[in-house]
Amino acid sequence: MSTVDWRSLPDRRPLVTLSSVVVACVLLGAAGGLITAPQIETWYTTLDKPGFTPPNWLFGPVWTVLYAFQGLAAWLVWRAGLDDRQVRVALALFTAQFVLNVAWSPAFFGLESPILGLVVIVPLWVIIVATIGAAARVERRAAALLVPYLAWVSFATALNYAIWTLN
Repeated sequence: MSTVDWRSLPDRRPLVTLSSVVVACVLLGAAGGLITAPQIETWYTTLDKPGFTPPNWLFGPVWTVLYAFQGLAAWLVWRAGLDDRQVRVALALFTAQFVLNVAWSPAFFGLESPILGLVVIVPLWVIIVATIGAAARVERRAAALLVPYLAWVSFATALNYAIWTLN
C-alpha cells in the first residue's frame, strides 16, 4: 500500500489539486446556503432590512466567486509546503474561518436568528483578518485573493447588524 505525500501533490499535479481545492471550497460553501434556502423565501422576506440590502439574486454569484478565490488562496498556501510552520498556521486559520463561514447560514437562516448570525460573523471577520496576515507571510497572492472576501464579510456584518437592530 502506497502512502500519499501531501507535500508534493500541488507541484506534481497542479491542475488536478487546484481544481479539486477550488471545487471543494465552492461546494462546501454552497452547502450551507442550500440547507437554509427555504428560509430565504419565507422568513427572510418578512424581515425589515436596511436600504443597502442587495437583491437576493446577487448573493449566489458573489459567494461562488469568493469561494473560488478562497480555494485558489488555500491552494497557493498549500503549494508553499506543508512542512513549513507558517504554511500550517495559515492553513489552520483558513480552516477555522471556513468552518465559521459555513456555520453562519445555519445560525442566521436555519435558526432564524440575526443575533446568532452576529455571534458567528464577528469572530469570522477577525479570523479572516488573521488568515490574510498569515497567508501574506507565505504567499502574497493568496492574501490578495482573500481581500475581496474580507470586504464582502465586512459588508455582510454591517447588513447582519442592521437586520438585527431593525427586527
